[in-house]
Amino acid sequence: MIFSKDKFKTLVHYICWKCEDPDKLGAIKLNKVLWFVDTIAFCKTGKPITGVQYVKQKFGPVPKPILPILRELATEQKLLVQDIPFYGKTKRHYVSLRDPDFSIFTAEQMEIIDDVLKTIVFEHSAESISKLTHDRVWKLAEVGETIPHFAALASQLGKINEDDMAWAKTRLDAYNAAA
Repeated sequence: MIFSKDKFKTLVHYICWKCEDPDKLGAIKLNKVLWFVDTIAFCKTGKPITGVQYVKQKFGPVPKPILPILRELATEQKLLVQDIPFYGKTKRHYVSLRDPDFSIFTAEQMEIIDDVLKTIVFEHSAESISKLTHDRVWKLAEVGETIPHFAALASQLGKINEDDMAWAKTRLDAYNAAA
């Protein structure tokens, strides 16, 4: 799938808007919500919502364009991004200054987004959700390496036979041809 900057930017804005308490959403959780939204959408529908590429970083998969998009949202006065002291470290707060126009998403996409957002933001700490993204695929990747969406399908590794390899090769070829 081709990266949709508009969808990605709107998704970031929507997540920050939906999470009214900035203490509940820091940079780690924002990145986790984005990762899980796209990978769950990929697993359910065969394609991610935004098409953004994720790279391995210390605390999990991070969308490549997250910092420029946050700067754009701040410049457009849609989002206030603040760094605040947090237990001897710095935590990033996101405060939505305007309502997002999320009509760009389908009903099915909104359901995925809202379910993921609710689970990660309100049922996990940054530490507990990090354990879920630090799976076998993440551990095998190098820091800075792109983690394709379809890698989520391999997070629970099992025995792979020749038929599985042939199927994976056709899927990978199709994915690369569409990119």
